[in-house]
Amino acid sequence: MRLTVLGCAGSFPGPESPCSAYLVEADGFRLLLDFGPGSLSNLQRYAGLHAPDAILLTHLHCDHILDAASYVVVRRYAPDGPYPSLPVYAPSGAPDRLATAYGQEGSTVEDVYRFYALEPGSFPIGPFAVTVDRVNHPVETYGVRLEHDGRVLCYSSDTAPCDALLRLAQDADAFLCEASYLDGVDNPPDLHLTGREAGEAATKAGVGRLLLTHLVAAWGSEAHTVESAGATYDGPLEVVRPGASYEI
Repeated sequence: MRLTVLGCAGSFPGPESPCSAYLVEADGFRLLLDFGPGSLSNLQRYAGLHAPDAILLTHLHCDHILDAASYVVVRRYAPDGPYPSLPVYAPSGAPDRLATAYGQEGSTVEDVYRFYALEPGSFPIGPFAVTVDRVNHPVETYGVRLEHDGRVLCYSSDTAPCDALLRLAQDADAFLCEASYLDGVDNPPDLHLTGREAGEAATKAGVGRLLLTHLVAAWGSEAHTVESAGATYDGPLEVVRPGASYEI
């Protein structure tokens, strides 16, 4: 598998990154995990406007979905379009949420997207064996485990500590894990992870590599987050950047 980071800023676009969007490729098939604001630009820069063969939206917060509304124009109104409907795996409210975000009264986006409602369990998407489970976040949110050819990538989505995250990340070769909050301050409960908590999850799950994402640049120090994660995880770790690519 190859993972390409299109956007990794937490909660809102940062000065150097769009919001969450990650392209995972295997056997020529490209799965887009989340499609946050600004990431459509980097999709064109690092992969191609029509690169995704399927999309998986982990939850319906704006910072993980809004460019899926912009992408309607790309597929519906292209000079050589309209394009065939694209599979989208997402929480059950996604069709209405994206239609509302698109903003035309009475509109639908179901000519552009073919929706499949997520629920805990395993299923195939292209060449990937996919497992999703509910994680600890205020809205219906799914962590994701992708397996292909004996390799495993886990993506935390947005979550506070929970057992489901540990199950999804168990023995993963790479763990793409959010670390939105700083350690040592009074953070809201049941919302996000700190660097220390991301490192603890990586250690408990026995992952091979920790890739920190969803940092909020305006709220804290990247160096602090890395130091905190390194205090609880002794394997290789780094903060991801837009355009970074990883062989899993």
